[in-house]
Amino acid sequence: MPGTASALGRITSDEIASQPGCWIRAQEQSRSGPSGLPEAGEKVLVLGCGTSYYVAAAYAWLREQRGHGPTDAVIASELPEVLRPYDRVVAISRSGTTTEVHRALRRLGGDTPITAVLGALDTPIASLATDIVDLSYADERSVVQTRFPTTLLALLRAQLGDDARAQAELVDSGERAVNAEVTEALPRQLVVLASGWAAALAQEAALKCRESAGMWAEAYATGEYRHGPISVAGPDTLVWAMTPLSAVEISAIEATGARVHHGGTEPLAELVLLQRHAVAWAASVGRDADLPVHLTRSVVAV
Repeated sequence: MPGTASALGRITSDEIASQPGCWIRAQEQSRSGPSGLPEAGEKVLVLGCGTSYYVAAAYAWLREQRGHGPTDAVIASELPEVLRPYDRVVAISRSGTTTEVHRALRRLGGDTPITAVLGALDTPIASLATDIVDLSYADERSVVQTRFPTTLLALLRAQLGDDARAQAELVDSGERAVNAEVTEALPRQLVVLASGWAAALAQEAALKCRESAGMWAEAYATGEYRHGPISVAGPDTLVWAMTPLSAVEISAIEATGARVHHGGTEPLAELVLLQRHAVAWAASVGRDADLPVHLTRSVVAV
């Protein structure tokens, strides 16, 4: 039930609540100029799996749109045979043990510098890196990732030019999100929408709900929703907009009988709020977000 406290998911909940503090630390880390973050003008390939891929996709969109240089995000397990030349490869892995990322880096080989962004440092992926960005302070006990990916995005946004005011507003929005009420009841179907760089965060938010609550959760770039997926919507659908919707989009969604949750202007804060709902929705059906079904902390091939 919305607003009901539960012992289920306590570890994950505590890590979710710690995010604003982690973002402050990431912003401070950015000011120190950590070695290995791509410089303006470099052609960059960013690799990751699951949550890390969604962070990579969000970063690639932001980096190009802010004029820092061509940036491709690729799922590590789907590394194509033919690649453009790059000045740097960035590999994201909380555990540092993800087999697909390790294999992709070994395939790439060559003289291209590799930056590994890691939550655990003495790991196989670290051994292949030219540079390491240490995010061990944002590592998690939980299988489900929450603060590691958002902390990395806070770091990258600062490195891409967020000024002091924007950084402070990000932290403030995060504080509001971790203290807000969990208001939405568990829907039969959840659809998460967002535009621009946040479209990748919509995918991440839906993933959190699938992992934690085992629920029917989808995600789309906002403009794509009316190109087919809306046909499944009905009175038991919750459409959560991480970025603002137009009046036409709202009207079309409400015509299906679905209810709309209107997000604010900070997608990372919306992700935090959805993380909190995912834990609450899991508890409402007796699931423990700390112990997600069929998942482990890292996907490692034997």
